[in-house]
Amino acid sequence: MESIIYNQKGEKAGKIDLPESVFNLPWNGDLVHQVITSMLANKRRSTAHTKTRSEVRGGGRKPWQQKGTGRARHGSSRSPIWIGGGITFGPRAEKSYKKKINKKMRTKALLVALSEKLRRGHVFFVDKIEMEEIKTKKATQVLHSLGKIPGLEKFAESKKRQTCITHFGQDKILEKSFGNIPSVYLTNFKDINPSKVLICKNIIITKPEDSLGFLKTKL
Repeated sequence: MESIIYNQKGEKAGKIDLPESVFNLPWNGDLVHQVITSMLANKRRSTAHTKTRSEVRGGGRKPWQQKGTGRARHGSSRSPIWIGGGITFGPRAEKSYKKKINKKMRTKALLVALSEKLRRGHVFFVDKIEMEEIKTKKATQVLHSLGKIPGLEKFAESKKRQTCITHFGQDKILEKSFGNIPSVYLTNFKDINPSKVLICKNIIITKPEDSLGFLKTKL
């Protein structure tokens, strides 16, 4: 499998051989769904919390005497049947929503998502994107230059975050320059996952040789 590599100006700069073990996997919707739902569950925080009758403030004194009043007996005004009392069977912060997913499943789901994006023509390779200083204006100019690539004609003007640009290694200049552009989601290629791949319509992979080498180490 071959794909075209473009430069920062949107011009053809060469070709790259894509390993079939990474970009030619059949679609497996069940696997991708299981991995993404597990990732979302692992991010979920158990914040809903109610207090039981032992945690609610007050209620130390018996409301009235046991007998002789004609009313029902009560031992505490913080009983669950009282207004302001504790909650029975309410949500507790101790609940965990975490799900375990094997590394092989996470890796294969990522490769399956990348393969499907490539088949649909939404994966592009750029040799490198470099900027000398932090400037959103220059980052916008880079996007308009990349708009010359077939398939990326209108993504620079979009207000939706539909394009994911990956960079290899830490690059604070790129992160801050593209941070204010609504159509771009910039991420380190080492942090890419199936969720990020499927959320974005287009995937632009910079430094493809280093990125593909990293994917091969995960196999």
